[in-house]
Amino acid sequence: MIVGSSLAVTTLGWTYHYSNKTMNWTEARLYCQSNYTDMVVIQSQIENDYLVSYLPERQGSPYYWIGITKNHMNETWTWIGNNSTWVGNESWAENEPNNNHSTEFCVEIYIKKGKNRGKWNDEKCSHGKRPVCYKAQCNATSCGRGTCQEAIKNITCLCETGFKGDRCQTVLNHTNISGGGMNCSHPIAPYSYNSTCEVRCDEGYELSGGSQMRCEHTGRWTASVPACTIKKCSPIFSPVTGNVTCVDTLEPFSFGSRCNFNCQEGYNLTGDSTLTCLASGQWSKATPTCTVVQCNSLEAPPHASVQCQDPLGVYSYGSICTVQCEEGFDLIGTNMTQCSSQGSWSHTLPVCQAKKCNPINSPPHGSLSCSDPHGSFSFGSRCMTTCDEGFLLNGTANAECTSLGMWSADIAHCSGKENTNCLHPAAVNCSQLVAQLVNSWFRFWHHFIT
Repeated sequence: MIVGSSLAVTTLGWTYHYSNKTMNWTEARLYCQSNYTDMVVIQSQIENDYLVSYLPERQGSPYYWIGITKNHMNETWTWIGNNSTWVGNESWAENEPNNNHSTEFCVEIYIKKGKNRGKWNDEKCSHGKRPVCYKAQCNATSCGRGTCQEAIKNITCLCETGFKGDRCQTVLNHTNISGGGMNCSHPIAPYSYNSTCEVRCDEGYELSGGSQMRCEHTGRWTASVPACTIKKCSPIFSPVTGNVTCVDTLEPFSFGSRCNFNCQEGYNLTGDSTLTCLASGQWSKATPTCTVVQCNSLEAPPHASVQCQDPLGVYSYGSICTVQCEEGFDLIGTNMTQCSSQGSWSHTLPVCQAKKCNPINSPPHGSLSCSDPHGSFSFGSRCMTTCDEGFLLNGTANAECTSLGMWSADIAHCSGKENTNCLHPAAVNCSQLVAQLVNSWFRFWHHFIT
């Protein structure tokens, strides 16, 4: 149809409009915005072909401006209004766009016979062309409880939850809302003036929006149909040195979700191994933790020391302990033990046994007295030899068992005294006898001490 000097092509959705007056691209857009909605925006090849079929043919330039442009040479061609960058595979004419004058940042569409019919050409924005505009048919009342969506040859209403009809004018009888239900009261007629509906949610779901709505005299509901959304628990993460696996009934970490925990080798789970997301939106228990396995503490064996390496804690999984005996003691057993993932040591601790020296006996005409702090004839044993009366000590009286398992000295011998023949009683000189007695005692103590 023609409106003043403009011409319009009407579809069941939007309407296309064009003018026979030529103007530059900026003037053309201002013209479209002043009289209609905006310069035409093409979003598919179907729309492109539809527009071409209705625009009058031109034998030559000027043709028609369309609403795709850019500001600089290296920018992407962009449609006005929605910033779309759609360009069809065969939209451009041959060898176009060529930016022939370095500033060809606007686009015209050829409406002529031949292979370039409906093709695009980049052009300087200052040139005069005919504007092609569109007028949107959607408005605030096009879809009662929905969103109006325009396309060629139709208007589609995308209805809100709970409504239906070509204009979203009819409420659905949602007695079985997902996660809940609806109870309605109809004093006059079903879903008519003064009808009221109340939505309730099942356990584990919560209401998103108001719970009640009423049909007004305008035929519109006072509120949108609310939704019942499943309750969410806070996200769960794997514990340090552990893992978690969750099974979700509907959504991650939502009502009914179950999460199972386990720990890596050498760690024990502290807390419940399974958590459930409750209807309250809380987990059934606190998140468990993984603690390192502990072995019993070790006490050094007698006459030994213990040195440990503890990468994860004292006497914990992976700890390695080494036993070393004191000087003079032999290690009986394994000198190393390790804390296992079961919390037990790999080996029992060894014992440290004192080194043994060869057994010794009392010498003839003598006696042997020993002290044995670590066992008979063992490291640290001390033995002293004493001769019977009338015999002299030959050698060292004291001997000790050393850390090498050897005596510090050979065992002494007891030998008879020289010149010990007795005189005839008549020849005894008392003063001489006293002198000999003193000399014998002196020699005895001298040998004993040394």
